[in-house]
Formats: sequence, structure tokens, C-alpha cells
Amino acid sequence: MSIIEQYGWNESFAQSLPEQKIPGRVILEHKSGYRVMTDFGEWPATLSGNYRHSHSRDEFPSVGDWVALEQMPGEDKGIIHQLLPRSSRFTRKAAGETSEMQTIAVNLDYVFLVMSLNHDFNVRRLERYLVAAWDSGAMPVVVLTKSDQCEDPAIYLKEVAATAFGVDVFAVSALTGAGMEAFGRYLTGGKTGALLGSSGVGKSSLINALTDSEKMAVQDIREDDSKGRHTTTHRELVLLPGGGLLIDTPGMREFQLADSADGLETSFQDITSFAAECRFRDCSHQQEPGCRIQSALASGELPEERYASYLKLLRELDYIERKSDLAKQQAERAVWKQRTKEYRSRPVKKR
Repeated sequence: MSIIEQYGWNESFAQSLPEQKIPGRVILEHKSGYRVMTDFGEWPATLSGNYRHSHSRDEFPSVGDWVALEQMPGEDKGIIHQLLPRSSRFTRKAAGETSEMQTIAVNLDYVFLVMSLNHDFNVRRLERYLVAAWDSGAMPVVVLTKSDQCEDPAIYLKEVAATAFGVDVFAVSALTGAGMEAFGRYLTGGKTGALLGSSGVGKSSLINALTDSEKMAVQDIREDDSKGRHTTTHRELVLLPGGGLLIDTPGMREFQLADSADGLETSFQDITSFAAECRFRDCSHQQEPGCRIQSALASGELPEERYASYLKLLRELDYIERKSDLAKQQAERAVWKQRTKEYRSRPVKKR
């Protein structure tokens, strides 16, 4: 097996590779460039000038991407000329007032949503992550860490199962090894996963346990509130002894959804199923007779907290969509304004 085959290279990626170019997978991204794994080893790489100036920042490579490279003459370095099509992409809205999306990881088979069994456990936050995970094109899996510090993990497993429909969920301990074998079964044969979660939930400890090393630095959490300190400061793709690959990511204190309408419907399929049973097709789920949502809330079939979370995420996605449309309109106006300016500045031909 070649090096890049170990890193997940397959025929679907090969079909998009331009002639005379070298395939490589981005394993690390930093300010000055990238580290890319090729069949000739690990190379530092930079974007070609043409690629950099003809693509937006959102179209730049991310950790997990497959790229087409040219080797610098006489050096073990590469120039990235093309980004190969992605099989999946996990994103969030960039921080601040912008409507731009930030790519977290790409070409994933699994998105591991990590929460620890302490103060970090938060079902409402998990719902938010699940929406983005379903929308990414990868399969979400919920991993509850630090089970050795919890008296009864089964309580938490049951609560997650009632929220994460169709999603595997299990508790693990990187310290004692409990549950790690089941976790490791996902990561074989070139399969790629990414660890997503808050700071201090034990993402780096999971990688250390899977690699039987101290590859990733770890820090203790604060005892008073179980809040984590940032340990991982960059995204990195790691090849595991079992043949799988795992992307460690920095902890995210803020997670705003990108355009995840399909993921919302999948994550809250219980609510969409109730809504389909309403008497009126245009039911607003307020005071209409025969509203199945209201009857489910009254009977306790649908917890009020879950429905409130759904409405909050729905409003957030509606806002993002409106803002995105406005940004597109402004960009189009700017283009036409520039074209008009260029047209008016042209010299008039004398007859």
C-alpha cells in the first residue's frame, strides 16, 4: 500500500487529478502554508500565485483536503495548483457579523461530537453540533469522555439517545481504556474522522490513547467548573496505528450554524414528524385545532426545552439566509458599480 493510500486516497479522488500533478493530502495548516503528505513523504507546500488570486479564502485548502501539487525543482516542497472535489465538509459561521462560512474539516467519514461527563455535558449544545454534522455529509457519532469520573454514564447515554436519533453514542475513558476499543473500530482502512467539541473535553487525550503516545499536549481542566483550557491550537490530521485517520481541532467556545437547513430537519426528525400530522398543512403550531405539535407538548411526548431549541436554531438559520442573500446583493451591486465606472472612464471615440 502506498503512502497516500494509507491516508485515504481512492479512485474517486484519482479521477479528478490533473495530468502531470502529484496528489497529496493536507495534514496541517499554518499561517505561512501547509504540510502535505505525498507518496514522496511529507512536504511543506504553498498555494500557487494564480490559485491564491483567483479563489476566495473560503476556497483555500483545509486539513483533510486532497490537492494537486507540483514539486519545486530540486526541493522536497510543493506548489498547490488545484483542490480536488470534497466528499464532505464540516463548517460553521465565521465569528462576528460576517455571513462567511469557516471550514473546520473536510473529506470526513465520521464527525465525532465530543462531550465530557461533567459540567461540559449540554444536550442543547449537542443539538446544534448535530445539525451541522448531518449537513456536512459525514456520519455523526457522539462520544462521551471521562466516563471514569462519572458514577452512572448510562443516565447520560439515555439522554443523548433521546436526542440524537439514528446516531451511535458511547462513553469512553482515555485513562482506563473503557470504550476505546469500540471507538477505534470506526477508524480503520483509511477512514477519516474529526473530533469536535469544547476545550477540555479530552479530544487530544483520545488521540494519545489511540496512538499509545503523548503526541498531543494535554492540560488539566479547572476543578470548580470543569472548563477546559485550550491545548490544541491548530487542526492536524493524524494517522492511527489501526489504519484510520483522525483530525484534532481546537476547542470551540462559540459555534454558530452555517446554512444547515437539511441538517436541522434530520436532527429534529421527531418534530418534523409531529408537524406532518397536523390537521392543516399551513399550521403555525400556535392555536390551530388539530395541531400535533401542541398536543405532543401537552402530553410530554415532545419536551418543551427541545422544541424551544428547535425554534431557536430555525430562527438562526432564517437570519443567516437573509443575511447571505443581502451579502450577495451587495456583492452584485459592487460588481455592476465597478463595471459602470470602467465604462464611463473609457475614452470617447471621435468620429
